[in-house]
Amino acid sequence: MEGNRRLNRAEVFTFVNPWMRYFLFFFSFVFWVFSLLIVAIGVYAKIQKATDTVRNTFLIDPAVILIVVGVVMFFVTFCGCIGALRQNIHLLKTFSISLTLVFLTQLAIAVLGFFYSDQTRDALEKFVKKAIVHYRDDLDLQNLMDYIQKEFQCCGWNHYTDWSWNLYFNCTHENPSSERCAVPYSCCTPVPGETVINTMCGFGVQTMSPLEANESIHPVGCVDKAAMWIESHLLLVGALALGTALPQIAGIVLSHILISQIQNDITSVL
Repeated sequence: MEGNRRLNRAEVFTFVNPWMRYFLFFFSFVFWVFSLLIVAIGVYAKIQKATDTVRNTFLIDPAVILIVVGVVMFFVTFCGCIGALRQNIHLLKTFSISLTLVFLTQLAIAVLGFFYSDQTRDALEKFVKKAIVHYRDDLDLQNLMDYIQKEFQCCGWNHYTDWSWNLYFNCTHENPSSERCAVPYSCCTPVPGETVINTMCGFGVQTMSPLEANESIHPVGCVDKAAMWIESHLLLVGALALGTALPQIAGIVLSHILISQIQNDITSVL
């Protein structure tokens, strides 16, 4: 009788903490669902594009970026979900290693961006220049640039005349476009009480001096405004960085603990 009791206890006992196991499962499941949502938004945005003839905007296409990020998240969190649910060491190790690589990549980008600020600025300038050049060719880039200029109350990268990079806004005499020497309406200062947006408010602005342009648009470049915003919101930036890092660190730690518990379970049986 006593021997049967000991046998039953041995069969029931496990090193794996069920709370730890199911917490990791639900933790991964939430981000797995979120990854599906990101992919769905990216695919929908890609399908809904009016034109898709500009091949050299592929790498800076917001829809493509969303799809890539979503697919990576889907793979990583899927391994975490199934690995925790089935107590599969191989999937949990894949989850842990993938999450560690993602975290280290983000950390390396942040560190390199801090210590090589000039090179980072040049890389961002290339990105923005490409977005300005293809402003009328890609609806997502157009919406992104308009959003940035509205939120930061800026125009162009360094200066509002940067919009001459665009074929339609180019300020040379040879340009036959009706938008010659203009800037997008998102550069304009909002008129109090205006119910209908004047999309032609930026026409001819590039021919004006900064003092004259200041009366109708935000003449400061977005790079300066972004730097000013970061300096004045360091606490928020730090909180966002911490909020991004903590879930990843938690996932790595939890997966390592669960792997250790499963291995202890296997060893005890053997």
